[in-house]
Amino acid sequence: MSDMSRYLSTTVKTIPPSGIRKFFDLVSQTEGVISLGVGEPDFVTPWHIREACWYSLEKGYTMYTSNSGLIELREEVAAYEKRKVGAEYDPAREILITVGVSEAVDIALRAMIEPGDEVLIPDPSYVSYAPGTCLAFGKAVPVPTYDADQYRMRADVLESCITPKSKILILTFPSNPTGAIMEKADLEAIAEVVKKHDLFVISDEIYSELTYNGKHCSIASLPGMRDRTLLLNGFSKAYAMTGWRIGYACGHPDIIAAMTKIHQYTIMCAPIMAQKAALEALRHGEEEMLKMVDNYNYRRRLLLKGFQEIGLECFEPQGAFYCFPSIKSTPFNSEDFCEKLLKEELVAVVPGNAFGNSGEGFIRCCYAASVKDLEEAIIRMGNFLNRHR
Repeated sequence: MSDMSRYLSTTVKTIPPSGIRKFFDLVSQTEGVISLGVGEPDFVTPWHIREACWYSLEKGYTMYTSNSGLIELREEVAAYEKRKVGAEYDPAREILITVGVSEAVDIALRAMIEPGDEVLIPDPSYVSYAPGTCLAFGKAVPVPTYDADQYRMRADVLESCITPKSKILILTFPSNPTGAIMEKADLEAIAEVVKKHDLFVISDEIYSELTYNGKHCSIASLPGMRDRTLLLNGFSKAYAMTGWRIGYACGHPDIIAAMTKIHQYTIMCAPIMAQKAALEALRHGEEEMLKMVDNYNYRRRLLLKGFQEIGLECFEPQGAFYCFPSIKSTPFNSEDFCEKLLKEELVAVVPGNAFGNSGEGFIRCCYAASVKDLEEAIIRMGNFLNRHR
């Protein structure tokens, strides 16, 4: 039997592969590449967090936890969100520990979407939201954001995308891929549109600690928005814990209960050792986390300065660890630019259109890389631009 297509779901067959992974198949085949592509901290998880995991193994913590996760971890999550964004949640009924924020997004969409419901998604944004919507039998509707607005979502643009079938708005700020943030005034305008049209918000705040000029604001903290928002966060970015796969969802108990139904049948619970490590991160990890954030901020300024010197226009990102420079001054589209840069100068960046149509004409550069690599990448990119302009 060579043709398996009749056994495959039509929905799955119609979903394209990730634009990021498609491009990095090329990277893996090339020696000596400087990669500004993978959206992952280049730090190792701080020692005291790793030690907490090892200690938990020594103590025999190798069993299942509650489907919802360790109650002590949920209590720490509740305290963290109250302290950081001013939103209060009941650890027993309004918080679910998940296998990364990716699982939280997936089960939230499956718990809430009926076939044909529309999900409003910032464009450009993280690659999983639209396929996740499709897998839940919903329709992904892009909400364009623009370089001229520093990629903040505008209330008037959002309203123009709403139809009678609109149900959920996904917010993801600070943003992957742009590094954009939303300030309180921006979110207040969005919240009015959400309430006017009776929408529900899924707010992915995985980069909330990586906010460089000012404090992160969550839409869940605004009047009338707590029960209309599912707040998602995790440990991957702030604590350099990508491989631990620990995230969480906070929201109305009815939403959390529905998500838990799916979670208990598909995942059971997040690994207890990783939950113990996450508990240590919340209790004692802030000092190390702030050091990493300061380091990212230094590299952010370094990369921006480098782009300015080689004549590559880029708005100043205020969050996450990405820059999203324009390559419209070159003769290439985003994919051609990235492929030629990789081939000619051995620098890997990601085409902007991997994150949505509004990303065409831009590239994503991750500055979670060494200063030495960032400086060398700028030199090589400058050489590439001089050759092709």
